[in-house]
Amino acid sequence: MSVEQAAQGRETGIFRSRWVHAPDGVEELEPAELAPGYRAAGVAAGLKGSGATDVGLLSCDAARVSSALLLTRNAAAAAPVRVCRERCDAAGVRGAVVNSGNANAATGERGYRDALAMRDAAAAALACEPRAVAVAETGVIGVPLPIDDLARGIEVACAALSGRGGDEFSRAIMTTDRTPKSCTVRAGGVTLSAQAKGAGMMQPGFATMLCFVQTDAAVAEPDAALRAAVADSFERITVDGQMSTNDTVLMQATGAAGEPLPDGLLDAVLLGLALEIVADGEGATRVGRIEARGAASVAEAELVARAVANSPLVKTALYGRDPNWGRIAQAAGMALAGEELAELGPDAIEAGALACEAAEAEISVTLGRGDAAAHVYFSDLNHEYVRINSEYTS
Repeated sequence: MSVEQAAQGRETGIFRSRWVHAPDGVEELEPAELAPGYRAAGVAAGLKGSGATDVGLLSCDAARVSSALLLTRNAAAAAPVRVCRERCDAAGVRGAVVNSGNANAATGERGYRDALAMRDAAAAALACEPRAVAVAETGVIGVPLPIDDLARGIEVACAALSGRGGDEFSRAIMTTDRTPKSCTVRAGGVTLSAQAKGAGMMQPGFATMLCFVQTDAAVAEPDAALRAAVADSFERITVDGQMSTNDTVLMQATGAAGEPLPDGLLDAVLLGLALEIVADGEGATRVGRIEARGAASVAEAELVARAVANSPLVKTALYGRDPNWGRIAQAAGMALAGEELAELGPDAIEAGALACEAAEAEISVTLGRGDAAAHVYFSDLNHEYVRINSEYTS
């Protein structure tokens, strides 16, 4: 979604929240254009049977860079995640190498060695220390990585690095995504570019997908800034309630612009990408926003909101435009099993938007247990999701 589209949607749909807290004067650039000081590329190395672009390379050429790296909490974390945890300088990432089509997850010691080899090949191509390179992978789980093909792809990608390589990089990280997800904006004298992927296996344990953020702003505490922005964006979405083995979010900041990030800019960009992910959920045709109100605590409100958002019954009602508020009551009650809860009837549940023709629907449930609230964005569930996932490896 463009800045213009987002602005137009402020009064008409849930996407209005994308720019509502962004600074005035946000200018959107072409998504292919990266923030100054960064180059990227995407090439096809044969990892995908379709021959589509599947290797991405990202480089920061500035003399100094500070960074933050957030990784999945899934106990079955993939090899690239473990390499980033154990062998990466998260505060000084200069480059990143990514492949799609193969997650390199549940691949044992071979997978770990391959992820290291992938990192080392990228470090050699970019002429930087191996610890300054982040590794990310996405795709089928449990399949060994064709490391020789990948190494050749990294060499080709290095030769193709460009300050306008954002679009090709975005395409290189796609799996079941229908469209690339990227955004480049300028405000307050700084530029921020970002690329993300995600369509299935989406449930926050932290990041929920792959995302790469580049800026020439001066960011005093990158880790704190990124965590805060992720908490209000990627942590607020779900497609199917499944936490990925490969979730990764990387932010790099050079400070070359000599200006700080304008308040709300990072939050607005990441929320925009998060909403694009939900709208592009596997087979998705509609997006819902569920708000749980009147909870005893924020944690309780989020528990209820997630139970509703991940309910197959509610998600199919969203798809079928069925205003069945009883499904929302059931999911909320299940989340609070064992607690005292007043009967949830139509006065406590707003579900009429499920029946409307719009592509977005806002629903809510009022629990009557306190003053806390939380919301989650989610996608509908339909036949196409089943088809995609029943044929994923065949």
